[in-house]
Amino acid sequence: MGANSSSIDSNSANGSNHPPLKTKLEDIPEACAALILSYLDPPEICKLARLSRAFSAASSADFIWDSKLPSNYRYILEELLAMSIAGMGKKDIFAKLSRPNSFDSGTKEVWIDQNNGGVCLAVSAKGMTITGIDDRRYWNHIPTDESRFGIVAYLHQIWWVEVDGELEFQFPAGTYSVFFRLQLGKFTKRLGRRVITNTEQVHGWDLKPVQFQLTTSDGGCVMSKCYLDNVGTWVHHHVGDFVVKDSAAMTKLKFSLMQIDCTHTKGGLCVDSVLICPISLAKELRSS
Repeated sequence: MGANSSSIDSNSANGSNHPPLKTKLEDIPEACAALILSYLDPPEICKLARLSRAFSAASSADFIWDSKLPSNYRYILEELLAMSIAGMGKKDIFAKLSRPNSFDSGTKEVWIDQNNGGVCLAVSAKGMTITGIDDRRYWNHIPTDESRFGIVAYLHQIWWVEVDGELEFQFPAGTYSVFFRLQLGKFTKRLGRRVITNTEQVHGWDLKPVQFQLTTSDGGCVMSKCYLDNVGTWVHHHVGDFVVKDSAAMTKLKFSLMQIDCTHTKGGLCVDSVLICPISLAKELRSS
């Protein structure tokens, strides 16, 4: 009884018989909401923006996205993609870069990782020089939805295998990894299921290893070797890593895949693309 009386007296003293109002998310000042969001990663920002109007409005503030964008975002949009960013908010720029953007006649793509804003690039098989690619006795291009470029190069049989590519790009400072995405065996779909075919053409890869090489414009050079055995499975084969110290400078990369031992033929190889990404993302590829 005493507790009830105390509660009634307290409400009466406030001049109201109703319980005190509770603070809601909408009551948070937009500036405070924006400051909170600036400490979060992009996926977390998007989740909070769906919770209330205050966070939704605050999520468009430019200063939130400044630190999420890579240092070379102007170079990518204005010089590489020939786009004007006049009037674009930083949130819109981040959204644009989070999607794959093709360049160099569609043979290359650039995008940023949605979690940390790291810059990634991919070079298609058509964007590289492949020995014998114009002779259909050796190679041909196969359309597929398993490639981000919609097409891969397939090797029937050849004595000398050499795939060369190069890229010049303004990378943000950091350490990057380079991978070749390869598969042994031709594939197709039957009744909606993935089926590996022409496995009898897969040969020669267990006799000698494939050699990968990466060189950079600052004189760096790394090489690695491995035997290919991934029949029916796409694998990112690590070529090497490189370090960018000056984010304002252009970095030129040359990368290659070779198996040039002419004592035996090789066949049944699918070449999809070369991937270049920050080393923090590369760890996931190596463990997969």
